Amino acid sequence: MSEELYPNLVDRFIRYVKVNTRSNEESTTVPSDPKEVAFLADLAEELKGLGLENVRTMADGYVFAELASNIDADVPAVGFISHVDTADFNAEGVNPQFVENYDGESDIKLNDDYTLSPADFPSLKKYKGHTLITTDGTTLLGADDKSGVAEIISAAEYLIAHPEVKHGKVVFGFGPDEEIGIGADNFHVKEFGADFAYTVDGGPLGELEWETFSAAAANIKIQGRNVHPGSAKDTMVNALQVAMDLHAALPAGDRPELTEGRQGFFHILKLNGTPEEAEMSYIIRDHERIIFEERKQALRDIVEKMNGELGVERIKLDMYDQYYNMGEVLKDDMTSVDLAEAAMKALDIEPVIEPVRGGTDGSKITFLGLPTPNLFAGGENMHGRFEYVSTKVMHQAVDTILKIVELNAAK
Repeated sequence: MSEELYPNLVDRFIRYVKVNTRSNEESTTVPSDPKEVAFLADLAEELKGLGLENVRTMADGYVFAELASNIDADVPAVGFISHVDTADFNAEGVNPQFVENYDGESDIKLNDDYTLSPADFPSLKKYKGHTLITTDGTTLLGADDKSGVAEIISAAEYLIAHPEVKHGKVVFGFGPDEEIGIGADNFHVKEFGADFAYTVDGGPLGELEWETFSAAAANIKIQGRNVHPGSAKDTMVNALQVAMDLHAALPAGDRPELTEGRQGFFHILKLNGTPEEAEMSYIIRDHERIIFEERKQALRDIVEKMNGELGVERIKLDMYDQYYNMGEVLKDDMTSVDLAEAAMKALDIEPVIEPVRGGTDGSKITFLGLPTPNLFAGGENMHGRFEYVSTKVMHQAVDTILKIVELNAAK
């Protein structure tokens, strides 16, 4: 299919990214930020205006909508899901820039201070001849996941405008707070009404992901004992030094910047404090559940050992699981993965099937009982000022959604 078939896709995307929907990790509300609530309310009205049915907002903030089957055959209901929030980077005043017919070689000046260069980001070389949408260097773009939102809605718009395209029941879901890891905690699988689904939340063309990390978060508080450094011998317990010693006790090579593929890691997100008290936070990741559990136990053992050496419980560890590798479930029924792979191949898109070095809402939704692998949405360099997306790849994502719907109806 050509780009002309989805004339509202790019404008829709630009409209979405200009709205700040950054989620708030410090919040105790669901959704975490009023900006998300307002955006989702506007989205619900847009869905109604397109002609989708049974548009409703759930208690957890998710907006659901449906498109009834237009065939007599009994085929599975397929769902498409994306999130509206953006990550922890400036999202106020997003000002997208267009680079027409990119040559695949040149630096792209974002502003006087920042340049998007193939020397730093070799992925740019893949996009010769494409129109790219970038930031102006002061914000993120928000293609994660407003490209997915725009693509799913554009696919729905196409199906409504083209009733000659045969399809079973198609359902759509748009939710908050994926970026802070809680968006799908209470996803209403039964109410959603799909037999299987896809998050449209991946990166470059062809990504088809059915394995993710298993993930945990660890927050550590350290109580020191601060005295004058001139008389500190055998008396001071410097909380910052304890924190550094704890970090040094972790495997030196198990960091994100030193790992790839199926290799897991400990990633320190925060370290602050004084000699009197300090705080640290980590995320822990691995694809293999056994190794994932071993990593968590290794951190517990370090804390226990250090507390023993300190003679008192100065280090307090709060660790909890965030999500699990959805491949543990999907490996037993690959129907959804096989269908997406067939759809891409029918469109001459080479499927890129690799484990995600991260997670999606599909991880939690899969464990809630709805098989939900992840499809590409087009974004590159997500979560920062160097983010960009190809308009051609966005159109190919819509093609893929529609092809999945078509092949599902032909079963």
